[in-house]
Amino acid sequence: MEKNSNILNRLDWLTVLLWGTMMIMGWLNIYAAVYNEEYTSIFDMSQRYGKQLLFIVAALILAIFVLVTDNKLYYFFAWFIYGIFIFLLVLVLLIGNEINGAKAWFELGPFGLQPSEFAKVATGLALASYLNSKRQAIGFRTMLSATSIIMAPVLLIALQPDMGSVITYFAFFIVLFREGMSIYVFISALLAVVLFLLTLIFGTVPVALGLIILSFAALWIFIRNLQVLMALGVMAGAGALSYLIGHYLFGAGVDVVIVAAVMLSGAVYAWYLYRYRLKMALIIYTFLLGGILFLFTVDYAFNEILKPHQQTRINILLGMEDDPYGTGYNLNQSLISIGSGGFAGKGYLNGTQTKFKFVPEQSTDFIFCTVGEEWGFIGSVVVIGLFVVLLLRLVMLAERQRTTFVRAYGYGVFALFLVHFFVNIGMTIGVMPVIGIPIPFFSYGGSSLWGFTILLFVFLRLDAGRAEYLG
Repeated sequence: MEKNSNILNRLDWLTVLLWGTMMIMGWLNIYAAVYNEEYTSIFDMSQRYGKQLLFIVAALILAIFVLVTDNKLYYFFAWFIYGIFIFLLVLVLLIGNEINGAKAWFELGPFGLQPSEFAKVATGLALASYLNSKRQAIGFRTMLSATSIIMAPVLLIALQPDMGSVITYFAFFIVLFREGMSIYVFISALLAVVLFLLTLIFGTVPVALGLIILSFAALWIFIRNLQVLMALGVMAGAGALSYLIGHYLFGAGVDVVIVAAVMLSGAVYAWYLYRYRLKMALIIYTFLLGGILFLFTVDYAFNEILKPHQQTRINILLGMEDDPYGTGYNLNQSLISIGSGGFAGKGYLNGTQTKFKFVPEQSTDFIFCTVGEEWGFIGSVVVIGLFVVLLLRLVMLAERQRTTFVRAYGYGVFALFLVHFFVNIGMTIGVMPVIGIPIPFFSYGGSSLWGFTILLFVFLRLDAGRAEYLG
């Protein structure tokens, strides 16, 4: 009893207040989003708003259960919990219920349970446990093992397929960055995103040629000597030879010729790198080769992995396609809905776009449209402000921890909330592709609400017991 009393005294009540406020605001907006004049009671269990109330009560029970659980359970059983949810992700592929083309749910009577939402907690705990066992900065081997922890659930979720959830798991790389991952790895990931977008817009060959030109320029800027000029000459010669042989004798496409030229010239170029110990040249060449090989995976990833409607959404976002009455309908109606709210909004339950259900998935992925239309700019700023305060609070709590385990887990919570918040609101206002992920505590759904609640309260419980030694 005394121990539980100490936990309550040390609990970060500001974060608890933010959690409760956002849940209630979410419930009220779900009521507005799916309001039915035949079922006006917000407590009607036959409607989504009634069911959401049950989810909120269950979330409250889960929060209490997490708080009264001993801290050591999360530390010592992190890998066991991770293993259970990896098993569930495999099991859902075998016996799960398919909804909207994704086999991601267990059917439990009138409700569905999505294990990928809870697997975020397990992945965060396992990653934190692994990083806690390493007392040195993150090197290549540590980076590889940590990446494997993240990618195991990612690959299983991709098989469902649920690409929206897949994207959110990459938030865990923010944890690695905080714990000492090289800034160059982080920059490389950002460059990969830029190259991906440039390839979709301009095509593979022009971007590859641009990379080659930039690499030559970098070599000249950083290493101005005769050997580099000779190496560049060899690369150019190898490129011409590859083009003549590949294109004219074998009929290979320009893309194959470019890869062959860079790899062939690299074999000759390696001698110069070894002979004159030109480390910068090696870095530049590695970047060039890696960049070009990455470019030629973009076409496969875009056309073979993504579904047609996902491809169209990205094309619409990049301005390469216009489909306001087809795939782009959701985004178009979302912008109309938010824009119609003006400065102060149309008033609660007075949203015409909401009332006449112009925006699909209005109570889940596009719940922010209801906020924008009925509460206007003021309400939107309030909601965004609540999330900003929560995110800043999570960083502050994470930074005051005494162990790597709790700090790393805290940053995992922060990263997941950040990605969900940024992507969800971004897609409703047209700065992110429509990929279908919920906004924490606002979107309808039990799995989402419970998953975020457990994720948050495990961290609050660890923070409240930070005086305890966890190893």
